[in-house]
Amino acid sequence: MNEHRSGDFQFPTSLLEENDGPGHNPTDNRTMGEIIAARFSRRGFLRGSLAVSAIAATVSPVALMMADEARAASKSAFSFDEVEAGIDDRHHVAAGYDADVLLRWGDPLFADAPEFDPVKQTAAAQAKQFGYNNDYVGYIPLDGSSTHGLLVVNHEYTNPHLMFPGLVSIEEKDGKKAMKQARLSREQVDIELAAHGGAIVEIRKEGGKWQVVRDGGLNRRITATTEMRITGPAAGSDRLKTGADATGTTVFGTVNNCAGGVTPWGTYVMAEENIHGYFSGALPEGHREAANYKRLGIPEGSYEWADHYDRFDIGKEPNEPNRFGWIVEVDVMDPNSLPKKRTALGRFKHEGAESIVAANGKVVFYLGDDERFDYVYKFVTAGTFNPNDRAANMDLLDEGTLHVAKFAEDGSVLWMPLVFGQGPLTEANGFASQADVLIETRRAADLLGATKMDRPEDIQPNAVNGKVYVMLTNNTRRKDDQVDAANPRAKNAFGHIIEIAEDGGDFTATGGKWEVLLKCGDPSVAEVGASFSTDTTKNGWFGMPDNCAVDSAGRLWVATDGNNPEATGRTDGLWAVDTEGEARATSKLFFRVPAGAEMCGPLFTPDDETAFVAVQHPGDGGTDWPEFGRPSYYEDLSTRWPDFKPDMPTRPAVVVITKQGGGKIAV
Repeated sequence: MNEHRSGDFQFPTSLLEENDGPGHNPTDNRTMGEIIAARFSRRGFLRGSLAVSAIAATVSPVALMMADEARAASKSAFSFDEVEAGIDDRHHVAAGYDADVLLRWGDPLFADAPEFDPVKQTAAAQAKQFGYNNDYVGYIPLDGSSTHGLLVVNHEYTNPHLMFPGLVSIEEKDGKKAMKQARLSREQVDIELAAHGGAIVEIRKEGGKWQVVRDGGLNRRITATTEMRITGPAAGSDRLKTGADATGTTVFGTVNNCAGGVTPWGTYVMAEENIHGYFSGALPEGHREAANYKRLGIPEGSYEWADHYDRFDIGKEPNEPNRFGWIVEVDVMDPNSLPKKRTALGRFKHEGAESIVAANGKVVFYLGDDERFDYVYKFVTAGTFNPNDRAANMDLLDEGTLHVAKFAEDGSVLWMPLVFGQGPLTEANGFASQADVLIETRRAADLLGATKMDRPEDIQPNAVNGKVYVMLTNNTRRKDDQVDAANPRAKNAFGHIIEIAEDGGDFTATGGKWEVLLKCGDPSVAEVGASFSTDTTKNGWFGMPDNCAVDSAGRLWVATDGNNPEATGRTDGLWAVDTEGEARATSKLFFRVPAGAEMCGPLFTPDDETAFVAVQHPGDGGTDWPEFGRPSYYEDLSTRWPDFKPDMPTRPAVVVITKQGGGKIAV
């Protein structure tokens, strides 16, 4: 186990960071840590709303606690009794709330779908059942209802050792147990292909409880073999053409869909994130895509799909990876429609695609590139949203301008357009068209001098206060000489949250102001340098912010990925975070997941009376939970959540949270 040491405080980096790739940013662009450090060394900025963040960046936690005494009586926007942080094999929610399992891996979604049988899995069955590792959760009301709608859910990836019986053997070496996993058969790979993608499921609240409408006419599974169209500026590029598609406009499937979004016109957008793991083999010598693929960590070969399908072997289909790493839009109201990969929003390891309608009617999407030292983006549509004509909005994502962020130490942010022919994005630098700029979005952003961030994940605009919240999960590879204003800590194991205010409150603006809302981690450990308010209890602090949501009242909720017991003494969960007034930077734990799981989602219905959360890969790991203390796999699981039956494996699931007796959550 690799460990990072800070004084006498240790945490295992192998458990703190997911496999987002090795980090392939070759530039000397300034890092966010360098910018933050420079910014907060200038005392002239210690005033107004920047004061709390600036003090937190330069003063010890003890001094910060003393400075916070004056606001100890602050009033939080959230009203609930906090959950106690910890770890066990179950989920926990705040007192007075119900947390019911709504959808589990393998649950049938259609009238003719078979019941889940873990020892008799087939690809055909999985294609009609709820997929694996549910991540993003969205809700699209039917007839404007908060009690009847479509739940849209991403299925990010698969964990074969938790899914398939008979796959794992245990080896002991130097007194430690480790898993050895057999290679997958073609049938098992086909099940994985069917377990990826997304689900569209009709749900209804009856008698105070949510139910799946199994025969819903709009129910649909999207998988890694679903036919899709490629649209926008890169469609038809020679770099997207393959032996199976001479046009460069048709592709089968979507993979590694992490966070996502729902558009103002009611479509579902899926973000393709860690695509590098699906490809194996080697490019022909001298191939033009070599540098492009290296920048994305392709091929990693962690999946075995190339054993059975040539399109995942880059030696046989060199252009296939260029057909992944996009934003995919799905028309949920037409179950026969082809999903569309919208290339105008760029190609990278997308985390989320949350949007907001600006005052001028244009729609703005915020996008994170989830890798250490990569960038924050936003896309502004060329056209305007028509609230009275859904059809008029259906191709808004094919035209617009993609921007990348540069954060300055004076607290300003500049959104730089990635447009062919502007600045360095020219033929002299290897770009022949806008298609090339978008296929190599990372390299284009490198040349513009974008700020290298600590794993940008979910980014959420807030229509109530006009701010934008950027989740930066962690980056233990940042060195002391790489800190900057917006990434203030070297060896940043616990991440932080940045708040952006666009100029004039205009989400389409090319400039704005930023500050650090929170530096995460345990405030009682001085070396960590966390900046939660002193109203935050020992249960309220968190690390590794990942997904987030803003409810209808404009309140921020943060889900985490990486709070393992060995490092933090707690599992991941959902925290309520105050962003306004005297309670700013106060956090409270609302829901926690079982051992080995990651907290994904979250999502609130428009009336704020229901929260949906996604519990991903429960039972993974095992060695990091001392009470279990050994590898967790199908035959020997650290938890059998949510069924707790001896003949049923652990199953990723969507949980629905409601207040007992009804009413708005946390009010």
